[in-house]
Amino acid sequence: MSKFFEALERAEREHALPTRVASPRTTADGSPPPTAPSGEAEPAAPPLPVGPVAWAPATAVAGDRASRGQERLVSLFDSTSFEAEQYRVLRQVVETLRKGANLQVVAVTSPAVGEGKTTTAINLSGALAQSTDARVLVADTDLRRPSLARELGLGGSRRGLVDALLEASLTLEDTVERLAHFNLSVLLAGRTAVAPYELLKSQRLEALLEEARQRYDFIVLDTPPFIPVPDCRLLAKCVDGFLIVVTAHRTPRGMLAEVLDLMDPAKVVGLVFNGDDARRPTYYDVYAGPSRGARLRRAWGTS
Repeated sequence: MSKFFEALERAEREHALPTRVASPRTTADGSPPPTAPSGEAEPAAPPLPVGPVAWAPATAVAGDRASRGQERLVSLFDSTSFEAEQYRVLRQVVETLRKGANLQVVAVTSPAVGEGKTTTAINLSGALAQSTDARVLVADTDLRRPSLARELGLGGSRRGLVDALLEASLTLEDTVERLAHFNLSVLLAGRTAVAPYELLKSQRLEALLEEARQRYDFIVLDTPPFIPVPDCRLLAKCVDGFLIVVTAHRTPRGMLAEVLDLMDPAKVVGLVFNGDDARRPTYYDVYAGPSRGARLRRAWGTS
Protein backbone atom coordinates (compact mmCIF):
# COMPACT_ATOMS: atom_id res chain seq x y z
CA MET A 1 0.00 0.00 0.00
CA SER A 2 2.88 2.37 0.73
CA LYS A 3 3.79 2.44 -2.96
CA PHE A 4 0.49 4.13 -3.75
CA PHE A 5 1.02 6.90 -1.21
CA GLU A 6 4.68 7.35 -2.16
CA ALA A 7 3.59 7.81 -5.76
CA LEU A 8 0.98 10.39 -4.80
CA GLU A 9 3.45 12.29 -2.62
CA ARG A 10 6.04 12.32 -5.37
CA ALA A 11 3.51 13.50 -7.96
CA GLU A 12 2.33 16.39 -5.81
CA ARG A 13 5.90 17.29 -4.84
CA GLU A 14 7.35 17.26 -8.33
CA HIS A 15 4.12 18.49 -9.97
CA ALA A 16 5.25 17.07 -13.28
CA LEU A 17 3.46 14.85 -15.80
CA PRO A 18 5.34 11.57 -16.36
CA THR A 19 5.55 9.96 -19.74
CA ARG A 20 4.50 6.45 -18.84
CA VAL A 21 2.00 4.51 -16.81
CA ALA A 22 2.86 1.88 -14.24
CA SER A 23 0.62 -0.57 -12.45
CA PRO A 24 0.97 -3.32 -9.86
CA ARG A 25 0.43 -5.87 -12.63
CA THR A 26 3.05 -4.55 -15.10
CA THR A 27 6.76 -3.93 -15.06
CA ALA A 28 8.18 -0.45 -15.55
CA ASP A 29 8.36 -0.80 -19.33
CA GLY A 30 4.66 -1.76 -19.53
CA SER A 31 5.18 -5.46 -20.10
CA PRO A 32 3.45 -8.11 -17.95
CA PRO A 33 5.51 -9.46 -15.07
CA PRO A 34 7.29 -12.77 -15.65
CA THR A 35 5.37 -15.84 -14.58
CA ALA A 36 6.90 -18.57 -12.49
CA PRO A 37 6.85 -22.24 -13.52
CA SER A 38 3.86 -24.20 -12.31
CA GLY A 39 4.00 -24.90 -8.59
CA GLU A 40 6.52 -22.15 -7.83
CA ALA A 41 5.88 -18.79 -6.27
CA GLU A 42 5.82 -15.89 -8.66
CA PRO A 43 8.84 -13.58 -8.42
CA ALA A 44 8.36 -10.20 -6.84
CA ALA A 45 7.75 -7.36 -9.27
CA PRO A 46 10.68 -4.96 -9.72
CA PRO A 47 10.48 -1.50 -8.13
CA LEU A 48 8.30 0.93 -10.06
CA PRO A 49 9.92 4.26 -10.96
CA VAL A 50 6.80 6.37 -10.43
CA GLY A 51 4.51 4.00 -8.53
CA PRO A 52 1.28 2.35 -9.71
CA VAL A 53 -0.22 5.53 -11.10
CA ALA A 54 -1.79 6.44 -14.42
CA TRP A 55 -2.08 10.10 -15.29
CA ALA A 56 -5.20 11.97 -16.40
CA PRO A 57 -4.52 15.27 -18.16
CA ALA A 58 -5.95 18.74 -17.60
CA THR A 59 -8.70 19.68 -20.04
CA ALA A 60 -10.80 22.74 -20.66
CA VAL A 61 -14.28 23.24 -19.22
CA ALA A 62 -16.15 26.09 -20.85
CA GLY A 63 -19.31 26.92 -22.77
CA ASP A 64 -22.62 25.04 -22.77
CA ARG A 65 -23.17 21.47 -21.59
CA ALA A 66 -22.44 19.92 -24.98
CA SER A 67 -19.21 21.89 -25.30
CA ARG A 68 -18.16 20.93 -21.79
CA GLY A 69 -18.81 17.28 -22.51
CA GLN A 70 -16.82 17.34 -25.72
CA GLU A 71 -13.96 19.20 -24.05
CA ARG A 72 -13.69 16.45 -21.44
CA LEU A 73 -14.12 13.51 -23.79
CA VAL A 74 -10.87 14.04 -25.64
CA SER A 75 -10.56 10.44 -26.83
CA LEU A 76 -13.76 10.90 -28.81
CA PHE A 77 -13.69 14.55 -29.88
CA ASP A 78 -10.03 15.62 -29.82
CA SER A 79 -8.07 12.43 -30.39
CA THR A 80 -4.92 14.22 -31.61
CA SER A 81 -4.55 16.31 -28.45
CA PHE A 82 -1.94 15.91 -25.73
CA GLU A 83 -4.68 14.89 -23.29
CA ALA A 84 -5.90 12.12 -25.58
CA GLU A 85 -2.33 10.88 -25.83
CA GLN A 86 -2.28 10.33 -22.07
CA TYR A 87 -5.35 8.12 -22.31
CA ARG A 88 -3.55 6.14 -25.00
CA VAL A 89 -0.80 5.55 -22.45
CA LEU A 90 -3.47 4.11 -20.16
CA ARG A 91 -4.84 2.13 -23.10
CA GLN A 92 -1.42 0.57 -23.65
CA VAL A 93 -1.36 -0.68 -20.06
CA VAL A 94 -4.83 -2.23 -20.40
CA GLU A 95 -3.98 -3.82 -23.75
CA THR A 96 -0.80 -5.30 -22.31
CA LEU A 97 -2.66 -6.72 -19.33
CA ARG A 98 -5.35 -8.10 -21.64
CA LYS A 99 -2.69 -10.28 -23.26
CA GLY A 100 -0.56 -11.08 -20.23
CA ALA A 101 -3.00 -11.14 -17.32
CA ASN A 102 -6.37 -11.73 -19.02
CA LEU A 103 -7.68 -8.28 -18.09
CA GLN A 104 -10.91 -8.01 -20.07
CA VAL A 105 -13.49 -6.44 -17.72
CA VAL A 106 -12.08 -3.23 -16.21
CA ALA A 107 -14.03 -1.35 -13.52
CA VAL A 108 -13.33 2.36 -13.06
CA THR A 109 -14.13 3.59 -9.56
CA SER A 110 -13.09 6.28 -7.09
CA PRO A 111 -13.07 6.68 -3.33
CA ALA A 112 -15.80 9.36 -3.40
CA VAL A 113 -18.11 11.29 -5.71
CA GLY A 114 -16.75 13.83 -8.20
CA GLU A 115 -13.29 12.38 -8.78
CA GLY A 116 -13.72 12.00 -12.56
CA LYS A 117 -14.41 8.27 -12.88
CA THR A 118 -17.06 8.63 -15.60
CA THR A 119 -14.84 10.87 -17.70
CA THR A 120 -11.98 8.41 -17.25
CA ALA A 121 -14.14 5.42 -18.18
CA ILE A 122 -15.36 7.07 -21.39
CA ASN A 123 -11.93 8.30 -22.43
CA LEU A 124 -10.31 4.94 -21.76
CA SER A 125 -13.05 3.24 -23.79
CA GLY A 126 -12.63 5.77 -26.58
CA ALA A 127 -8.87 5.23 -26.62
CA LEU A 128 -9.31 1.45 -26.82
CA ALA A 129 -11.89 1.85 -29.59
CA GLN A 130 -9.43 3.79 -31.75
CA SER A 131 -8.16 0.39 -32.82
CA THR A 132 -10.47 -0.58 -35.67
CA ASP A 133 -10.10 -4.25 -34.76
CA ALA A 134 -11.15 -3.78 -31.12
CA ARG A 135 -14.66 -4.52 -29.91
CA VAL A 136 -15.20 -2.22 -26.94
CA LEU A 137 -18.17 -1.83 -24.59
CA VAL A 138 -18.53 0.88 -21.95
CA ALA A 139 -21.30 0.18 -19.44
CA ASP A 140 -22.93 2.30 -16.74
CA THR A 141 -23.15 0.18 -13.60
CA ASP A 142 -23.67 3.17 -11.29
CA LEU A 143 -27.37 2.47 -10.93
CA ARG A 144 -27.90 5.04 -8.15
CA ARG A 145 -26.46 8.02 -10.02
CA PRO A 146 -26.01 7.02 -13.67
CA SER A 147 -24.23 9.62 -15.79
CA LEU A 148 -23.00 7.88 -18.94
CA ALA A 149 -26.05 8.94 -20.97
CA ARG A 150 -25.68 12.56 -19.90
CA GLU A 151 -21.97 12.72 -20.64
CA LEU A 152 -22.41 11.14 -24.07
CA GLY A 153 -25.47 13.25 -24.88
CA LEU A 154 -27.70 10.21 -25.28
CA GLY A 155 -31.07 11.47 -24.08
CA GLY A 156 -34.51 9.95 -24.27
CA SER A 157 -35.87 6.72 -22.85
CA ARG A 158 -33.48 3.95 -23.75
CA ARG A 159 -33.41 0.42 -22.44
CA GLY A 160 -30.30 -0.40 -20.50
CA LEU A 161 -28.73 -2.53 -17.82
CA VAL A 162 -31.58 -2.23 -15.32
CA ASP A 163 -34.08 -3.31 -17.98
CA ALA A 164 -31.95 -6.32 -18.88
CA LEU A 165 -31.58 -7.27 -15.21
CA LEU A 166 -35.32 -7.08 -14.61
CA GLU A 167 -36.49 -8.68 -17.86
CA ALA A 168 -34.93 -12.07 -18.55
CA SER A 169 -36.23 -11.95 -22.14
CA LEU A 170 -33.88 -9.07 -22.96
CA THR A 171 -30.42 -9.93 -24.22
CA LEU A 172 -27.31 -7.79 -24.16
CA GLU A 173 -27.85 -7.07 -27.85
CA ASP A 174 -31.33 -5.70 -27.06
CA THR A 175 -29.95 -3.07 -24.70
CA VAL A 176 -26.55 -2.08 -26.13
CA GLU A 177 -26.32 0.97 -28.38
CA ARG A 178 -23.63 1.09 -31.05
CA LEU A 179 -21.84 4.40 -31.68
CA ALA A 180 -20.54 3.47 -35.11
CA HIS A 181 -18.69 6.74 -35.68
CA PHE A 182 -16.55 6.02 -32.61
CA ASN A 183 -16.33 2.20 -33.01
CA LEU A 184 -17.80 2.01 -29.51
CA SER A 185 -20.75 0.19 -27.94
CA VAL A 186 -22.57 1.65 -24.94
CA LEU A 187 -24.74 0.03 -22.27
CA LEU A 188 -26.62 2.72 -20.38
CA ALA A 189 -28.20 2.25 -16.97
CA GLY A 190 -31.73 2.39 -18.41
CA ARG A 191 -34.76 2.80 -16.18
CA THR A 192 -34.46 3.97 -12.58
CA ALA A 193 -33.35 1.19 -10.26
CA VAL A 194 -35.55 0.74 -7.18
CA ALA A 195 -33.23 -1.72 -5.45
CA PRO A 196 -29.69 -1.34 -6.89
CA TYR A 197 -28.10 -3.65 -4.31
CA GLU A 198 -30.40 -6.56 -5.19
CA LEU A 199 -29.92 -6.05 -8.92
CA LEU A 200 -26.12 -5.99 -8.69
CA LYS A 201 -26.19 -9.05 -6.43
CA SER A 202 -28.22 -11.08 -8.90
CA GLN A 203 -26.90 -13.95 -10.99
CA ARG A 204 -28.49 -12.22 -13.95
CA LEU A 205 -25.74 -9.59 -13.85
CA GLU A 206 -23.06 -12.27 -13.94
CA ALA A 207 -24.79 -13.85 -16.95
CA LEU A 208 -24.94 -10.53 -18.84
CA LEU A 209 -21.28 -9.79 -18.21
CA GLU A 210 -20.37 -13.29 -19.28
CA GLU A 211 -22.27 -12.66 -22.50
CA ALA A 212 -20.34 -9.42 -22.89
CA ARG A 213 -17.06 -11.31 -22.53
CA GLN A 214 -18.02 -13.41 -25.54
CA ARG A 215 -18.92 -10.40 -27.67
CA TYR A 216 -16.28 -7.79 -26.76
CA ASP A 217 -12.52 -7.61 -26.38
CA PHE A 218 -12.73 -4.95 -23.65
CA ILE A 219 -15.56 -4.12 -21.25
CA VAL A 220 -15.12 -0.90 -19.25
CA LEU A 221 -17.52 -0.40 -16.34
CA ASP A 222 -18.31 3.01 -14.92
CA THR A 223 -19.03 1.96 -11.34
CA PRO A 224 -20.27 3.76 -8.22
CA PRO A 225 -17.69 5.31 -5.86
CA PHE A 226 -16.25 2.62 -3.62
CA ILE A 227 -16.71 4.05 -0.12
CA PRO A 228 -20.27 5.49 0.13
CA VAL A 229 -22.14 2.39 -1.11
CA PRO A 230 -21.41 -1.38 -1.24
CA ASP A 231 -22.13 -1.72 -4.97
CA CYS A 232 -18.50 -2.00 -6.11
CA ARG A 233 -17.92 -4.81 -3.66
CA LEU A 234 -20.77 -6.69 -5.31
CA LEU A 235 -19.35 -6.01 -8.78
CA ALA A 236 -15.89 -7.24 -7.78
CA LYS A 237 -16.84 -10.85 -8.44
CA CYS A 238 -17.53 -10.01 -12.09
CA VAL A 239 -14.51 -7.86 -12.94
CA ASP A 240 -10.87 -8.63 -13.66
CA GLY A 241 -9.42 -5.42 -12.29
CA PHE A 242 -10.12 -1.96 -10.85
CA LEU A 243 -8.73 1.41 -11.86
CA ILE A 244 -9.06 3.84 -8.95
CA VAL A 245 -9.45 7.51 -9.88
CA VAL A 246 -8.06 9.96 -7.31
CA THR A 247 -7.95 13.74 -7.58
CA ALA A 248 -4.85 15.83 -6.95
CA HIS A 249 -5.01 17.92 -3.76
CA ARG A 250 -8.52 16.64 -3.03
CA THR A 251 -8.84 12.91 -2.34
CA PRO A 252 -8.28 12.27 1.40
CA ARG A 253 -5.45 9.83 1.97
CA GLY A 254 -7.44 7.98 4.61
CA MET A 255 -10.28 7.40 2.15
CA LEU A 256 -7.89 5.98 -0.43
CA ALA A 257 -6.37 3.74 2.25
CA GLU A 258 -9.85 2.46 3.10
CA VAL A 259 -10.51 1.59 -0.55
CA LEU A 260 -7.24 -0.32 -0.81
CA ASP A 261 -7.95 -2.18 2.44
CA LEU A 262 -11.39 -3.26 1.24
CA MET A 263 -10.37 -4.18 -2.30
CA ASP A 264 -8.75 -7.46 -3.31
CA PRO A 265 -5.10 -6.45 -3.96
CA ALA A 266 -4.93 -8.83 -6.90
CA LYS A 267 -7.62 -6.78 -8.66
CA VAL A 268 -6.01 -3.37 -8.23
CA VAL A 269 -4.76 -2.44 -11.70
CA GLY A 270 -3.55 0.99 -10.59
CA LEU A 271 -4.45 4.59 -9.82
CA VAL A 272 -5.51 7.31 -12.23
CA PHE A 273 -4.12 10.57 -10.84
CA ASN A 274 -6.64 13.18 -11.94
CA GLY A 275 -6.57 16.97 -11.89
CA ASP A 276 -2.80 17.48 -12.09
CA ASP A 277 -2.47 21.05 -13.38
CA ALA A 278 1.20 20.88 -14.32
CA ARG A 279 2.06 22.21 -17.74
CA ARG A 280 2.54 19.58 -20.43
CA PRO A 281 6.13 18.74 -21.48
CA THR A 282 7.45 21.16 -24.14
CA TYR A 283 8.42 18.08 -26.17
CA TYR A 284 4.79 17.77 -27.22
CA ASP A 285 4.71 21.31 -28.66
CA VAL A 286 6.48 19.95 -31.73
CA TYR A 287 3.41 17.82 -32.46
CA ALA A 288 0.51 19.85 -31.10
CA GLY A 289 1.65 23.36 -31.97
CA PRO A 290 1.83 26.38 -29.64
CA SER A 291 -1.84 27.35 -30.14
CA ARG A 292 -2.95 24.46 -27.90
CA GLY A 293 -0.93 25.51 -24.87
CA ALA A 294 -3.43 27.67 -22.98
CA ARG A 295 -6.30 25.24 -23.41
CA LEU A 296 -4.23 22.33 -22.19
CA ARG A 297 -3.39 24.12 -18.96
CA ARG A 298 -6.97 24.78 -17.85
CA ALA A 299 -8.75 22.99 -15.04
CA TRP A 300 -9.84 19.37 -15.24
CA GLY A 301 -13.59 18.74 -15.35
CA THR A 302 -14.90 15.81 -13.30
CA SER A 303 -18.16 13.90 -13.32
